[in-house]
Amino acid sequence: MKIVGIVGSNADFSYNRLLLNFIAKQFKTLVDVEVLDIKDIPMFNQSDDQTNSAPIQHFNKKITEADGVIIATPEYNHSVPSALQSVIEWLSFKIHPLDGKPVMIVGASYDVQGSSRSQLHLRQILDAPGVNAVVMPGNEFLLGEVHKAFDEDKNLKDPQTTQFLESCIKKFIRFINVVNVLNSPEGMKDVSSTEDLYATGSIDTTIEGIDMSADDWVEQAAKATKAVEGNTYVKLNRGILTVNQLNHFLNSMPAELTYADSNNQFLYYNHKLDAEDMLATRRPGQVGNPLAECHPERAFSSVAWVIQQLRNGKQDVVRTHVPTHGPDKYVVHSYQAIRDEDGNYLGINEYVQDIKPMIDWYLEQTGQQLTGGNVDAVSGATTKVDTVSSATVKG
Repeated sequence: MKIVGIVGSNADFSYNRLLLNFIAKQFKTLVDVEVLDIKDIPMFNQSDDQTNSAPIQHFNKKITEADGVIIATPEYNHSVPSALQSVIEWLSFKIHPLDGKPVMIVGASYDVQGSSRSQLHLRQILDAPGVNAVVMPGNEFLLGEVHKAFDEDKNLKDPQTTQFLESCIKKFIRFINVVNVLNSPEGMKDVSSTEDLYATGSIDTTIEGIDMSADDWVEQAAKATKAVEGNTYVKLNRGILTVNQLNHFLNSMPAELTYADSNNQFLYYNHKLDAEDMLATRRPGQVGNPLAECHPERAFSSVAWVIQQLRNGKQDVVRTHVPTHGPDKYVVHSYQAIRDEDGNYLGINEYVQDIKPMIDWYLEQTGQQLTGGNVDAVSGATTKVDTVSSATVKG
């Protein structure tokens, strides 16, 4: 996923440039961020149209090709710098690369509120009809007292600030995918086209000549491959088990396991006799199906996104909480990439767990408690109240 980061200041030194460079470096496994400076963009002048000039067309091309945009703005006189306002005016005059583009706003400031008022103003500007950007709601990252926030290696000092920033970036990635679906005339099909969810291809372990949708695919595949069963021993990497022992072992796991290969074919789940008690219900007849037949079409986009994250190595595990099991459970679906010894992607191990019993046991054993309360999730750099509004110190 390619992101353009726009530095909202034309100063030779800018903490907002420092912040964007940190994002590009710290989260490079999540997103590819290219930082753009606005120093070479001329001030907007309708009478002197420079839309086709090289600096403006460079911005136009980069933003158009990007999946999303992050704008880092300082705060001048309770608003955005005039240079940033000028750039947005050029990008909404005769060209409109921000139209429908997902945008995340961040900001760094010497003041303790971390550009909160300029961010609010920037949201209003980006919502203007000529701009029409799609700004991610909430998740404001406001870095206050920025002159104290970075160490000598240009990294954020406070780990909680970095952690909160990471959560914002991950939410922005999901926001981009949602916006792409909304903007696509074909809806979910546009995003899901990144993956062959119908498993129309084949890999070296694909069992040919058997209908993937057959309810008795397992039985047909076992017959075709002369698969062993029962008390036949199987040599594993570090052990020897019979097929029966292997089945019992996997069925006893404190998680529901599902294996889909790199061709997006559902090959296995650790079978529970009472499917109604499963957290994620599976049916025997589903085994062998392409993943498209295991999910409703409305979920294709999400399924494809998860597979792409794992297949391309952007994440090794994708987790999501499914809150449909009531307050007495906390069910987590984890999608773990399966790779060989050379790092080649082989498929997905999805394991589903109710982690609440484990958390309750841990709290009981340690005597600790889960507590709520007010947490400074804004900058992690300050809890003071802003009493400064001067524009004499620039970001």
